[in-house]
Amino acid sequence: MENVKSEELFERAKVSIPGGVNSPVRAFKDMNMAPPFIVSASGSKIYDEDGNEYIDYVGSYGPMILGHNIKLVGDKLKEQIDKSLSYGAPTRLEVDMAELIKEIVPSIEMIRMVNSGTEATMSAIRVARGYTGRNKIVKFAGNYHGHEDSLLVEAGSGALTQGVPSSSGVPKSVTKNTIVAEYNNMKSVKKIFLEYGDRIAAVIMEPVSGNMGVVPATQEFMDYVRKITKEYKSLLIIDEVMTGFRLALSCAQSLYKVEPDITCFGKIIGGGLPVGAYGGKREIMQCVSPVGPVYQAGTLSGNPLSMTAGLVTLRYLKDNPSVYAELERKGEKLQKGIEKAIEDFNIDATVNRVGSMMTLFFSKKKVMSYEDAKKCDTKMFAKYFKAMLNCGVYLPPAQFETFFISNSHSDKDIDKTIECARTALETVTS
Repeated sequence: MENVKSEELFERAKVSIPGGVNSPVRAFKDMNMAPPFIVSASGSKIYDEDGNEYIDYVGSYGPMILGHNIKLVGDKLKEQIDKSLSYGAPTRLEVDMAELIKEIVPSIEMIRMVNSGTEATMSAIRVARGYTGRNKIVKFAGNYHGHEDSLLVEAGSGALTQGVPSSSGVPKSVTKNTIVAEYNNMKSVKKIFLEYGDRIAAVIMEPVSGNMGVVPATQEFMDYVRKITKEYKSLLIIDEVMTGFRLALSCAQSLYKVEPDITCFGKIIGGGLPVGAYGGKREIMQCVSPVGPVYQAGTLSGNPLSMTAGLVTLRYLKDNPSVYAELERKGEKLQKGIEKAIEDFNIDATVNRVGSMMTLFFSKKKVMSYEDAKKCDTKMFAKYFKAMLNCGVYLPPAQFETFFISNSHSDKDIDKTIECARTALETVTS
């Protein structure tokens, strides 16, 4: 596909914007090509500056569960725009959103709106420390919780390790209270609690990781983490920024039948606009200012545009639960189609999927941890990605990201994607 205008824009962008992009994954660095610059989207399709049409499986990295440019959402947004963009003052919309989330997510008794997933996780950790009076946080290798300093850490050698900064500009003193455990490894968690248990404020985790590719927690692992946090009177923070309202109306926690102390949200509750939220048990959330001593603020938190788009989206999902059954059906169809091609061409690859979230890994074994994900053939994925893009299918430009299926994807879209995947897999392995 022609990419002339996008290449020109990318060169212009690199003069004024670091790397030419405002979020690193958009740079297509691992793909060794200029990213398509998008001008419009509708339903399951996006369109770039060169007039190319793609079936989109990025979906703005998750929030577009209904699809792009949905009239129901757009009409309500236009109504709100005619009133105003923002007030910096309370609105009925914020109350409606809080009440709706409480209604459909049983673990939430109080909730605070913020502007991004990073703000949500950062604030949840601050609340956990304020509530427990403890400082240490446990996170899992391969789980991403935004770019907050204390969470930009990687594991050192061994399962029991103090967090090591994974970004320049993050002092070791900031990450000294972050401990990195192995995902889906109960022994790793147990060892950490035996060493630090009475100093651990919280464990933060994704129920289904989406930033080492799709890697779900096992039920046994989730149950164990909940059990040991209760035993040591630490909090369990579940990061549902990506999974919230996507895998089920009551979120991934309902699939695992686990009740966290705090949940972080984002993506879908903004309907495609910037948003985040954190909420949980009333006793914990009442630690937050202005009621309690834990300070957190945001001028645009709960802004009327994000609340409007999010409310329309969540209400549609609540009133149309069949959406989730359809997303599961489409996801299963796409997965089986790709797996058939993998089998037919005898390729070392595997597909991980939970509902409408999916990743194709170029790996001989099933991917269950960050260590497994790191062993995948990323060069092969880059070849596959380019072949799919040339076929008109837009995937996340990194092995460690997630494909998202929307309600707007048709069976025709799925069929074409499977056909493209067969061609791409045959091409990259020939």
